[in-house]
Amino acid sequence: MRTHPTSGDGALMLLSAASGALDAISFIVFGKVFSAFMTGNLVFLGLGTADAFAPGGPDLGRVCIVVVAFSAGVFAAARLARRARRARRAHGTTGLTRSLGVVLGIELLFLGGWLVVEGEPSSAAATLLAVIAALAMGMQTSAIGSLEIKGVFTTAATGTLVNLSREAADRRVTQADPARMARVLVGLVLGALGGGLLLVHAHPLAAALPPLLTLFALALLTARAPVTAGD
Repeated sequence: MRTHPTSGDGALMLLSAASGALDAISFIVFGKVFSAFMTGNLVFLGLGTADAFAPGGPDLGRVCIVVVAFSAGVFAAARLARRARRARRAHGTTGLTRSLGVVLGIELLFLGGWLVVEGEPSSAAATLLAVIAALAMGMQTSAIGSLEIKGVFTTAATGTLVNLSREAADRRVTQADPARMARVLVGLVLGALGGGLLLVHAHPLAAALPPLLTLFALALLTARAPVTAGD
């Protein structure tokens, strides 16, 4: 099984880093909500409904809207992928690059909104920006998921960590590439680190990191054929 990195693996790592950066921004600036980590949002929804938070918990309305936006992004990317499969048979186009191009556009919209409010959004603006970010992450999740790469989730570290741990115990369990999974996890942490550092030291520029990472990922994918499950 191949474990050496390729341009496709680099793109996966960059996309994972973009999701880490967006989650860092969302959690810190938008009131403890996540744009990619939906498990956290659902846990917060349960805790908030039970009134278990001390003062300062997330806005439950915002949490719900973000979950819906993420789901809408997944749905939209799945529809794009279906259309792209038909178009590919006729024109050779790829659904992955098309979907990620839309993700990049949404992240640039997020950046524009962030710059308008100078990184200090009101409650309404925070909700809008969180929705935009979640929409992008939903689309990214669906786009990468359509490749059916074993063990890899660029927005859900738990699934990747589970598969990496299972693979460490028995290489026959998942048949996934452990090095690829490890790189994706490292990318997520580095993205969150980068987003956090920008929030602390260059706050107005923090929202530029996710689209920049996605742009580099797209460049890698368009330079060569995208990574596939069988690579």
